[in-house]
Amino acid sequence: MWIADRWEDYAVLDCGGGEKIERWGDQLLQRPDPQAIWPRDKDCRAWGRPNAIYHRSSAGGGRWEIRRLPAQWAIRYGGLTFQLKPMRFKHTGLFPEQAANWDFIDRMIRGAGRAVSVLNLFAYTGGATLAAAHAGASVCHVDASKGMVQWARENAACSGLADRPIRWIVDDCKKFIQREIRRGHRYDAIIMDPPSYGRGPAGETWKIEQDVAAFVELAMGVLSDRPLFVLISSYSTGLAPSVMQYLLGITVGRRAAGHIEAQELGLPVESTGLALPCGSSARFIARN
Repeated sequence: MWIADRWEDYAVLDCGGGEKIERWGDQLLQRPDPQAIWPRDKDCRAWGRPNAIYHRSSAGGGRWEIRRLPAQWAIRYGGLTFQLKPMRFKHTGLFPEQAANWDFIDRMIRGAGRAVSVLNLFAYTGGATLAAAHAGASVCHVDASKGMVQWARENAACSGLADRPIRWIVDDCKKFIQREIRRGHRYDAIIMDPPSYGRGPAGETWKIEQDVAAFVELAMGVLSDRPLFVLISSYSTGLAPSVMQYLLGITVGRRAAGHIEAQELGLPVESTGLALPCGSSARFIARN
């Protein structure tokens, strides 16, 4: 498991009973987590004083119970700053377990010894974009949501990266890749975090188990002749790390020399010292 254990502004204080209690800066949030099937730690006092609780509905979705929570606040990870706020479907605008991948991105780009261009697909609020730009890469950030791209730009500005070479693109990721192929544009690294399910503006549906293989194959059309890495993340229970590892093996692995690794992503739990599973990732790393 790749564990995001270098946070100072974030921590999972405890988890159990299908929920977790987390510290986001000065704010305590209680949110559902279906992986936490064991009992809570009875000695963890944080459960009695959350600033907000997300209540899941039996009919789907849910709602926030706000007690003492600002409309927006910020936390830092190394040199990066992220703006947070409670969103629908229990989210805050950041997946802290992805810090394990941000560290990987930073190491790969700083160690490349050359200029690196990065394509970040389904880029959300820009965690991977900021990590790549902070490490010195030029980045193309693509997401279909105008609001998410604007949020990512705000995070970049807060992190002192507003003047870095980042292209901010609001577009369907598949259509964008198709146009980039026609334009002859290529990237040294590709990052993608496709949703488990989605619906496009024209009613198109996306189901990761059905569509991701063809999408990864399409994305190989914009990979440069000297690739550095390809990184895929997933939060779908139907896409195991070994499946993503195999998928990279039959796509980028047949085009370039390197090795492929895949693991669950995890967050350390303060009360128990264990790690809470939070999705998974696979990485192709080119041979130098």
